[in-house]
Amino acid sequence: MKNLAQQSLWRWICVRILALAIGTVIIIALCMWLRYAVQTVWILHAMPAPVRAEFLLLKENPEINPTRFHEIVDTWWGLSYSTPSIASTDWILVSVLVLVMIPFIVFMGLRYARPLTLQFSRLRDAAEEVTQGTFGAQAELVKEAPAEMVRFASDFNGMTRQLARYERELRASHVAMAHELRSPLTAAIGRLQGMLDGVFEPSPAQMTMVMKQLQLLRRLTDELHLLSLADAGQLMLNCQPLLLDDLLRERAAWMKPQADAAGFTFTLTAPTPAPLEGDAFRLGQVFTVLMENAVRYGRQGGHLFIALTSQASGYLIDFTDDGPGVEDDFLPLMFDRFTRAETSRARHSGGSGLGLSIAQAIVHAHGGSISAALPEAGGLAITLHLPHVVAAQEKLQP
Repeated sequence: MKNLAQQSLWRWICVRILALAIGTVIIIALCMWLRYAVQTVWILHAMPAPVRAEFLLLKENPEINPTRFHEIVDTWWGLSYSTPSIASTDWILVSVLVLVMIPFIVFMGLRYARPLTLQFSRLRDAAEEVTQGTFGAQAELVKEAPAEMVRFASDFNGMTRQLARYERELRASHVAMAHELRSPLTAAIGRLQGMLDGVFEPSPAQMTMVMKQLQLLRRLTDELHLLSLADAGQLMLNCQPLLLDDLLRERAAWMKPQADAAGFTFTLTAPTPAPLEGDAFRLGQVFTVLMENAVRYGRQGGHLFIALTSQASGYLIDFTDDGPGVEDDFLPLMFDRFTRAETSRARHSGGSGLGLSIAQAIVHAHGGSISAALPEAGGLAITLHLPHVVAAQEKLQP
């Protein structure tokens, strides 16, 4: 957060200390000068005109008659005016001014320090709320505080917002995870229990049903393990030079039987070659997830347009289908774990709700990004950006 009205902490402190010190000295000097000026004007006004004219002349040239000059001063200003004593009126005035200025300095010092201490206090209160479990606690920003303190408080607020979001996601993820894992496990146990009780005959068909549930359970645990590695920054990639266009064609060919069964078709436009350095297995997972989602949630006899374009910063890959799409308010949640839309992304379609989360984790591990949008023509568009690596081009060029 940049705020040009804010000052750095060093400048903030220096400006206030210097202003207070210089202002105090100027006020004391001004009071001394005013005391002298007012007294002089008053006395000169009270002097007879001949004496005043004589004094002004001697004031400019005291060497003409020093005795007379001091006589006039002693007569009109008093003998104590030039007495070199600590008890003289000048020293008394200085003492009075210092005593008056001390409370002023204390008051202004506390007033100047108030924004700094107030920002610290609000940060302390918010931190105390966080330690008590309120992870979304926010520290109110003090506009008059130094720039570093305002930035620190703003970053603290951002951190607590992240903590609150992580807490919500963790709680929701735990509930959804328990449900997703329990479903295939319950189905497998129920089928096995039925065979043990003689309800079902232990035939190969029954065993196949149990095996499918166990395979689904293994797939879920593998996906959760991948996401856990990604969260911990431990998702290892086996990056090698590859051709992105070939990988897309290979994944589309692999998905063709499933797409043909649903009357679904793919159209791929891509430059040849499209070299990249990345993990072919993991990127293949991403492309498979997006193609499977298009087939599973798209309309019967639908179509998926895949466009690969090369840019200076890398590659853009657009996956655009002509299905029912999703609601606008679902777009920000699409890449959350165990998230499905209420209509087109329904549970009965067979997904675990982890596919897009896995795709996002793999793309981020490659230093890229993934986003979703709703085209005006309908359907759903998912766009990937994968950073371009020059070394990969050089290795794959003949």
